[in-house]
Amino acid sequence: MNKKLLSAPFLFWSALFIIIPLCMVFYYGLTDQTGAFTLENIKAIATPEHSKALWEAIKLSVISTVICFFLAYPLAMILTGMSTSKNSLIVLIFILPMWMNFLLRTMAWQTLLEKTGVINGILSALHLPALKIINTPSAIVLGMVYNFLPFMVLPIYNVLVKIDPNVVNAARDLGANSVQTFLKITLPLSVPGIISGITMVFVPALTTFVISKILGGSKVLLIGNVIEQEFTQTGNWHLGSGLSIVLMLFIIFNMVISAVTDKDGEANAL
Repeated sequence: MNKKLLSAPFLFWSALFIIIPLCMVFYYGLTDQTGAFTLENIKAIATPEHSKALWEAIKLSVISTVICFFLAYPLAMILTGMSTSKNSLIVLIFILPMWMNFLLRTMAWQTLLEKTGVINGILSALHLPALKIINTPSAIVLGMVYNFLPFMVLPIYNVLVKIDPNVVNAARDLGANSVQTFLKITLPLSVPGIISGITMVFVPALTTFVISKILGGSKVLLIGNVIEQEFTQTGNWHLGSGLSIVLMLFIIFNMVISAVTDKDGEANAL
């Protein structure tokens, strides 16, 4: 009985901020202005402008996730090889920007990348050509990588640091070189962390609209921006909710694939 009472605040929080909002999204997404059931709001994803925004979001999310992985894995391995005192300090420094507001971090990059920004000011002083990256997909990818990289590093680091050094030493004693040890031991054992990191980066990157709005301007429109505009500008909650349901299905599909792959990775590692 006491355990049920302790879970009451969590159940209340879940109902108020998860279940009820989801029910509202599905209600608006599956009804029209008169309240009648319809699938037109979901089918609207097939229109040229909406499908283009969706595939553009998927493309940039995949690119950002891949870049984050290739940056995060070597960094996680370096941190793993350091002493406890040193890697704790570096991890703290690495996640320190996450304590700052997400919007402020993104606006800081806008200040750095804009035509009259800090970076172009330095390049101009050095008589070098200006950097034309603001309001482009490259700027959005840069913003995604900067904001979501820690979510890739930490899961991989947490898995690597738990690998028994004796397993690696045994592989080397049996004649495996560094590459073989990495491919046969380290990489398979770190698959759960990789899958977790991919999920934690890809999902927010796919749904973001702040980064693309600030760093992409009005020239790069992602599905998150389309949904945000339907709610805040046009006031069409039905269409916005319908597009949100489609995006939700993509996220659920990604999480299912990640869960299945993660299970296989743990089995292979054992």
